[in-house]
Amino acid sequence: MLDHLDKAIIAAMQDDFPLVSEPYKELAEQIGVSEEELLTRLRRYRRCGHIRKMGLVLRHRKVGYRANALCALAVPEEQVDAVGKKMTECTAVTHCYTRLPQPEWNYNLYIMLHSSTREKCRQIAEQLAEDSGIVDYVMLFSVHEWKKTSMRYFTD
Repeated sequence: MLDHLDKAIIAAMQDDFPLVSEPYKELAEQIGVSEEELLTRLRRYRRCGHIRKMGLVLRHRKVGYRANALCALAVPEEQVDAVGKKMTECTAVTHCYTRLPQPEWNYNLYIMLHSSTREKCRQIAEQLAEDSGIVDYVMLFSVHEWKKTSMRYFTD
């Protein structure tokens, strides 16, 4: 059962994360608890599954990226971990994940690429595929940036 403080912490963690040297200390002050109490509770939420992940929302156009593409690759199953690791070493890759291939869609590894132009995205994908020995991949370019929001809990 979540108490009032739990709900306040979860609500605060949904807002913009402070870009300061001690972000948890700042959040704790905003909530009215010690930094240690905040961190203890966050660890507990993680262990029990109340919080599964923390991440950022990249508004890529605001930081200068004008092109982005989802690149789907057909990677031999025994190479997925190694190829995925190699892909995430590239700074243009912001997401990397697997999905089960389907009979009509044999791709199983997906990466999201961001760059200044579509041509640069293509060059990056081509180089990553070549470096990984992958020959079968497709690129799906974004044509519209949708509003990026997450679920919000305990907002009142």
